[in-house]
Amino acid sequence: MTFDLTPVQVLAGVGVLLALLMVWRAGARRAKAAADAARSGARLLSLTGRVLFTAGLIVGVQWLAISHPASNTWIVLAALGLPALFASYTLTRALTVTTLDAPRRRGGRR
Repeated sequence: MTFDLTPVQVLAGVGVLLALLMVWRAGARRAKAAADAARSGARLLSLTGRVLFTAGLIVGVQWLAISHPASNTWIVLAALGLPALFASYTLTRALTVTTLDAPRRRGGRR
């Protein structure tokens, strides 16, 4: 069984294969972009939950230290001062930009 193809038919076949390849690559790029967007949204939601939980924990400890009078002033200072240190460290780290969270392009530095 032999096939007799004209040059036009061969070029048409190659054109169809290239079109399929381009559609497949565009779909892969779109899927990757959607996955990256979902990951960043989940990251934000996770961060919000952790922040709210930690804030509630700090408020609870501070409320216990202040509402029950302690004979030792250092307990009250520790209950108020340590969370302030953690908060200042976290804010300083969050507001200091060290890297970009952007995808790298081909040929960039790694």
